[in-house]
Amino acid sequence: MTGLRYVYAVCRPLAAPLQAELTGVAGAPAKLLHHHGLIAVVSQVPERDFAEEPLRAHLEDLDWLAATARGHQQVIDALTAVTTPLPLRLATVFRDDSGVRVMIEEREEVFLRTLDRLEGRVEWGVKVYVEPTGQEESAGPDRPAPKPASGRDYLRQRRMKAREHEDTWQRAERFAGRLHSLLSEHAEAARLHAPQNSALSKASGQNVLNAAYLVPRAKSEEFVEIVDRTKGEEPGMRVELTGPWAAYSFVEPAAAEGTQSAEGPRTAEGTHTAESAGSAAGEGS
Repeated sequence: MTGLRYVYAVCRPLAAPLQAELTGVAGAPAKLLHHHGLIAVVSQVPERDFAEEPLRAHLEDLDWLAATARGHQQVIDALTAVTTPLPLRLATVFRDDSGVRVMIEEREEVFLRTLDRLEGRVEWGVKVYVEPTGQEESAGPDRPAPKPASGRDYLRQRRMKAREHEDTWQRAERFAGRLHSLLSEHAEAARLHAPQNSALSKASGQNVLNAAYLVPRAKSEEFVEIVDRTKGEEPGMRVELTGPWAAYSFVEPAAAEGTQSAEGPRTAEGTHTAESAGSAAGEGS
């Protein structure tokens, strides 16, 4: 195999084969590199795109980054269907097979420990959004809000809107808190992420809960049913469920170096670049 080695994940030997003709980043086929009882799932990628300098430039190109993230996630999803992978960070690249083997040897202990802890488990993402109110929807550019009849009327409208907004957010916080507590009881671990910026995520409404839950595969159906029962429970709140994903949010700190939850992707020379790139291939927690 010539070219650089793009590494998607580390896992134990597969009990079932990967899907036939699985391709990943840049349309390259995914291959298995065995070493010390572990497997690195890799593809060959061209130096013109993934050597250190061109990679730095590409990481500023959102279209290129999105396409790379889709190829990366396609391989991770296929792995998640047949095993428990430990996904590495987007754009983890090494010069050759020996560089990948050195990486496995350096982190073998923590990889094994993490894989033991995550074995048979998947990550589910749950988000709660406050939907726009009927008044906010009706008062758009085509139907502006009625003009106040006087200064006093204007102040009254402002106070009413402020109270309504405060009441809505208090309800949202209570609902999100109850839901997170309920789901945490049915998960082995939970992580709260920062609410997503609606301008960046392009999701309607305002995000008040952005959480990840580590759930055994055998109990995933029950977990999904619990989430489904909460949908529509609270007026004006939208609950979204995503998954099952590889357990991105539950990699222990020592294993996070070089994974998607660490500070930046590794280039062929092993240096870190572009702190934001690692999240692009993930569930969007």
